[in-house]
Amino acid sequence: MRQQSPAPLSVTFIGTATTLLRLGPFTLLTDPNFLHAGQRAYLGYGLSSRRRTNPAIEIDDLPPLDAVLLSHLHGDHFDRVARDRLPRAVPILTTPHAERRLRRSGFRAASGLPTWEEQVLRRDDYLLRVTAVPAQHGPAVVHRLLPPTMGSIVDLEQAGVRHLRLYITGDTLYRPWLTQVARRFPDIDATLVHLGGTRVLGVLVTMDGTQGAQLATAVPARLTLPIHYDDYGVFRSPLSEFLDAVHERGVADRIRVLERGQTTSLAPAARP
Repeated sequence: MRQQSPAPLSVTFIGTATTLLRLGPFTLLTDPNFLHAGQRAYLGYGLSSRRRTNPAIEIDDLPPLDAVLLSHLHGDHFDRVARDRLPRAVPILTTPHAERRLRRSGFRAASGLPTWEEQVLRRDDYLLRVTAVPAQHGPAVVHRLLPPTMGSIVDLEQAGVRHLRLYITGDTLYRPWLTQVARRFPDIDATLVHLGGTRVLGVLVTMDGTQGAQLATAVPARLTLPIHYDDYGVFRSPLSEFLDAVHERGVADRIRVLERGQTTSLAPAARP
């Protein structure tokens, strides 16, 4: 039987794809973006986008981190504030592409995870396993012009009993082969879904509301939390589009919207 974890299981939404995860004794930060409204994130090839919102928490107010989980190296996911002010010794779990660049910037604890490979953190009888899963940041061929990206499965175990399975999509389009994630990792408790319908030079490179609803249906979780949807001008699909789409598909009861700065529990109900 699954047992209830006595330790906290929660997520705090900071903004964009930046969240603070408190998973048992571990504290993780995802995709650190601490620019303020009006500042520009640089996306490569001379492209940039102006931020519309402020982060709910400043980088200097973060608690001590056990690791940073970075889906890819884009300016709205790892910005110049993170580059300059994150501790150089913090472990960063990311793509092999991002690992190489981060190490050149002095982040010597960066670890690159090829698809389906894992990294394990341990503390007392707790184990936190992060597994890189597929993602495609744009249409075929076009995605090769953008930084490689990954999704993540985060499993928290205590004494061999799993207390939580979390799926973080990363910046990706919905593709039918994402159902591999559900086949390899059934019983997902919660999903952080990157939305926004990001368009670069008119090309869709992250899920819009319709694609996000497809993913919520094809890779089901007890709870789905939308993030990464209205912080930048290149995000063209409003959250309302996603909420309408999940309502049409009959899965709206599994969606929870977080305000920036809000914390919600990820603790799953006990089940076989």
